[in-house]
Amino acid sequence: MQTIHHLSDAELIHDFLHGNESSLETLIHRYKDKIYTAIYMLVKDKFIAEDIFQDAFLKMIKTMRDGRYSEQGKFLPWAIRVAHNLCMDHFRRCKQQVRVTLPDGADISELLGMHDDTTATRLERKQVHDSVRSLIELLPEEQREVIVLRMYGDLSFKQIADLTSVSINTALGRMRYGLINLRRMIDEKQMVLR
Repeated sequence: MQTIHHLSDAELIHDFLHGNESSLETLIHRYKDKIYTAIYMLVKDKFIAEDIFQDAFLKMIKTMRDGRYSEQGKFLPWAIRVAHNLCMDHFRRCKQQVRVTLPDGADISELLGMHDDTTATRLERKQVHDSVRSLIELLPEEQREVIVLRMYGDLSFKQIADLTSVSINTALGRMRYGLINLRRMIDEKQMVLR
């Protein structure tokens, strides 16, 4: 028999809608880190990020219960889109400029190809996190946004384009220029990212 943790997202949603609350807990636990990190990188405030994170899941639950969630794509891109829209609503209300950063302890090891957990590697990873965070903060807003949505949201460029109301080519261009700018800054600062 398959345990609840091995169920697909669609199976978990189906079970939740049929009264199994633990299915929702499993789904939240599965994606909470990625969704929270994407929110935090946009709002740069722990307390606001926590509020938006909670609001996002409440909105997702309501949408699922109202029967308006469709299985057209994966759960995570949809969840990131809901969270992103709530972040944009927050900025419209506050009339602040969106800034993106990597929070302390953020897992960018997949991007950088680092998976070893020795003490020395963890120290190096922390230094890399700090360096990358400071560089991403220097990118123009549009480039930061695309990098965050692609890296943490696992969104396709089509999804990013739809979410940010630009063409796919514009989203691709922003990603390309963001990466070019990051490489240029790494070279200028003579940084070594392992």
